[in-house]
Amino acid sequence: MVEKHIRRAVPALILGLVAAGVVQAQSTQSSVVRIDGSSTVYPITEAVAEEFQKAEKNAIKVTVGISGTGGGFKKFCRGETDISDASRPILKKEMEACAAAGIKYFELPVAFDALTVVINPKNAFIKQMTVEELKKLWEPGAQGKMTRWNQVNPAWPDAPVKLFGAGSDSGTFDYFTEAIVGKAKSSRGDYTASEDDNVLVQGVAQDINAIGYFGYAYYAENTARLKAVPVVNPKGKAVLPSMDNVINGSYEPLSRPIFIYVAEKAYARAEVKKFVEFYLKHGAKLSREVKYVPLPEKAYTGNLEHLKKGKLGTVFGGTAEVGITIDELMKREAKL
Repeated sequence: MVEKHIRRAVPALILGLVAAGVVQAQSTQSSVVRIDGSSTVYPITEAVAEEFQKAEKNAIKVTVGISGTGGGFKKFCRGETDISDASRPILKKEMEACAAAGIKYFELPVAFDALTVVINPKNAFIKQMTVEELKKLWEPGAQGKMTRWNQVNPAWPDAPVKLFGAGSDSGTFDYFTEAIVGKAKSSRGDYTASEDDNVLVQGVAQDINAIGYFGYAYYAENTARLKAVPVVNPKGKAVLPSMDNVINGSYEPLSRPIFIYVAEKAYARAEVKKFVEFYLKHGAKLSREVKYVPLPEKAYTGNLEHLKKGKLGTVFGGTAEVGITIDELMKREAKL
């Protein structure tokens, strides 16, 4: 099931590119639920969509695109989609765009991800990496200068570095740059970038000197082709990405909540309401199946309460905030 949903991201990207041309036609069909956004959240949402359509005997159609978190919010704040998949909280400029268009929304965390740094499995010299080493590679000042592995760490070989990372419309790009460089969207530009994580998987898998980053589900589906890098956390311990290390809080600073945002007006439609409630009732099981970390059950029931009580808006301050744990997220959501 995991492989199916990960690999579907490629045709889904193609569908997302033509979505603009069919949005008008779709908008006339009240039985269509329109979703776009993060490729990280895509495997969960696509799994939910498939199960939901089976349950509804295909009476309700669900379309899921992957234009990236930023690209998804652009469509969402123009009223082109009902739900936006997001691998980071909504940013201030997106909040302003939605407000200007009269788009109010529910913020619903659906799982946790371990943003994963990966290398080629034939790479024998990297045993772990610090945030400082990652910053050396990815900060804007590294462009055209930090091009060989021994420049990052003199113990590493004099070999070319090949970089693969998220595109600028990706929430993963925003989160990674905030966590590693210290400022969202602050990155060198001379790397292979894509909002489609399958492109990044392919690039790292084919080059012994490559390094990249993306959501854990894409690594978990490709463990024979990739090697995860243990990242040294603030306590000085090198930690591999895993469900257990996200839950216990040791995989810092690259653990992060992932979300769906639901437009208030869209939720008033019966088919969207049905889909969102199905998502929250089955999200934990399906998140686990596609290799993400499900939230505690009370998070999903809390989301249902927020919908019932009409609790709109975000518990974040419009930034790609890093370092939040599952417990901290739960406390914030409870105060919405």
